[in-house]
Parts: sequence; structure tokens; C-alpha cells
Amino acid sequence: MEQLFWSPIKLSISIAITAGCIVLLLGLVTGKWMSRRKFKGKLILETLFMLPLVLPPSVVGFLLIVIFGRNSFVGTFIENVTGQPIMFTWWAAVIASTVVAFPLMYQSVKTGFQSVNPDIEDAARTDGADEFRIFLYVSIPLSIKAIVTGGILSFTRALGEFGATLMFAGNIPGKTQTLPTAIYVAIDSGNMELAWLWVLTTIFISFLMLASTYLIK
Repeated sequence: MEQLFWSPIKLSISIAITAGCIVLLLGLVTGKWMSRRKFKGKLILETLFMLPLVLPPSVVGFLLIVIFGRNSFVGTFIENVTGQPIMFTWWAAVIASTVVAFPLMYQSVKTGFQSVNPDIEDAARTDGADEFRIFLYVSIPLSIKAIVTGGILSFTRALGEFGATLMFAGNIPGKTQTLPTAIYVAIDSGNMELAWLWVLTTIFISFLMLASTYLIK
């Protein structure tokens, strides 16, 4: 019983942390790049970045299957390199969580970078700092609250991902069964005690994460 209870919790946290690290890196790069640039097609690109936030999870899962499935170029390439398809694996769950969590990180980071006074960055350039040093030692420290908030929200969103994960990664106990899918199975099988334990655990973790975003403001 104890192992059955903890398995999806540990799996969900490991997937959410991995997805959170990926969206942090992607969010920092894309958020900085998009924060003050103006170019044709920017609106379309930003809309694509934010689209997973409003699309039904089943649509996200379907698109992931199309992109990474065994009949796609990407899926075939991954299978040739790793020796196995990526669908119904731990990494499939990470990819699904990353896709749905990225918009929250991107929007938060971009807003943080836009709030940085350009004169401070220009002063650093005048002193001889290159763009990477400005990004690392000026832009990020001045946007740290927005970055941390985006990271927390992304982690929480990845932790609660259900639809896309179920379609793309499946529901394999000990391998891809996360908290949301475990709760679904527990309710479907009539194990309400276990379902309640997982629900309360999810609420507790999510509450702590969201509460922490108010503490850093």
C-alpha cells in the first residue's frame, strides 16, 4: 500500500522538476529574445508559444503523437538513436509536461525582462560588458522575482498535467503513472480512500507552491 501510494507522487515530482528545468532554460532564452524585439510575425510566434495554455489537453496530446509518433520523422529518428520509441516512456511524460508548462514560464520571464530599465543594460554595454554578461549579471538578477514566479507556476502546472500525458505517455504504474492519472484510475476502480489521499497530497503541494509566489513579491 505504501509503495502504491508513493510511486506516482515521486514520479510526478521528478517529471515536474525535469520539465521545470527545461522550461526555465527555454523561457530565459525566448523571453529575453522576445522581450524588446520587433519583427514581422512576432504576434504569430508569441501566439504559438501561448497556444498550449488554451488548447484542450487532448489536442496537445494528439499533436505530440503526430510529431513524436513512430510514423513521424522525429519519432523514427529518436527510435533509431535510442532503440525504442519515445511514446509511453518517462520522457514522453516530461515532454507533455514541458509543452503545457512553457507558456506560464515564457510569459512571466518576458514580463520580467521588459520591466528592466534599458538604461541599466546600456550602462553595462558602455562599461564594456558583452550581451551574455549583461544577460547573466544584469537582466536575470533584476528579473529574478518574475523568473522564480514563472518557475513555480510552471512546476505546479507540470505536476497537474493529465490529458496530454495520458494520451502521449500512457498510464503505466511505476513508469508513466503520475498523480492525476493515478487519481483517475483510483476513482474509476472505486478506491476512494487512495484517491482522496492523492487528491489531498496534490492540493497540499499546489497550495504551497502557489502561496510561495505571493511571498516573493
